[in-house]
Amino acid sequence: MCRRIVVALVAAGLVVASCGSGGGDSTESSARGVTVFAAASLTAAFSELGDSFTAANPDVDVTFNFAGSSDLVAQISDGAPVDVFASADLANMAKLTDAGLATNEPATFATNVAEVIVEPGNPFDITGVADLADGDLVLVQCAPEVPCGAYAERVFANAGITVTPSSYEENVKAVVTKVTLGEADAGVVYRTDVIAAGDSAEGVPIPADVNVVAEYPIAVVAEAPNPAGAQAFVDFVLGSSGQKILAAHGFGSP
Repeated sequence: MCRRIVVALVAAGLVVASCGSGGGDSTESSARGVTVFAAASLTAAFSELGDSFTAANPDVDVTFNFAGSSDLVAQISDGAPVDVFASADLANMAKLTDAGLATNEPATFATNVAEVIVEPGNPFDITGVADLADGDLVLVQCAPEVPCGAYAERVFANAGITVTPSSYEENVKAVVTKVTLGEADAGVVYRTDVIAAGDSAEGVPIPADVNVVAEYPIAVVAEAPNPAGAQAFVDFVLGSSGQKILAAHGFGSP
C-alpha cells in the first residue's frame, strides 16, 4: 500500500515527499493527490486514517505535513499548495478563515485534553499539575503561539500556579521527544500523545476542573489544487470510519 510521508519546511523551501504510483507520470500523480496540513498531535491518527482513506480511494495519493498549527497557517498564508487544513485549535483555524483562505465553514472533528507527560516510572513522583511549579524540574512546553502551549498556559492559570519552562518547543511532538529521551523531566502535551508514546512515557492526568478541552477543526483550503479530493478527505474524517480511527487513538468525539 502506498505510504504517505511527512513533509517538512526546510531552508530551501517546502519539500514534499509524496508516494506516487510506481513510475507513473508525475503530472498525473499530482492531479490525483491530496495534500493535508495537520497539527503534529494528529500524526499517528491521521497516518492510519490516510491508509484507510486510500484503501477506500485507491486512485488518490495523500501527502501529510505535520507541524504546529501556527506554523501550518503561516505556510498556507505564504502560498503553499494545500488541499486540507486540520488544526489543533479554533484560533489558528480562525486566522485561515478570517483571511479568506478556507472554502467553507470549518467542521470540528475531534476533541482532546491536556496531560502531563513524564518518563517511565515517573521518577520525580509528579502527582499533579501543581508539581510543575517546582523550579528544580526540567519542564518543557510548546511555544505560546502553538495550540499545546496556549492550552498549557490556560491550565497553569486555572490551577493558580506559575511555571517557568526550561525551553519552548515548536510543536507537541518535540515536547514528547525531549521527555522520552530523558532531556526533560516533564511536559504538558495531549492525552493522545501520551498514548502514542506507548512504553516510552507515562501520563499524569490533569483534573477536569483545571484542564482544557481542545477542539480540532478541519476545512478545505480556498486555493486547493484538488478541491474534490480535499472534500472527500474531509468527509472521510467526519464519517464513521474516520471517527472510529480517531477514537482508537484517544481522541474525543466532536
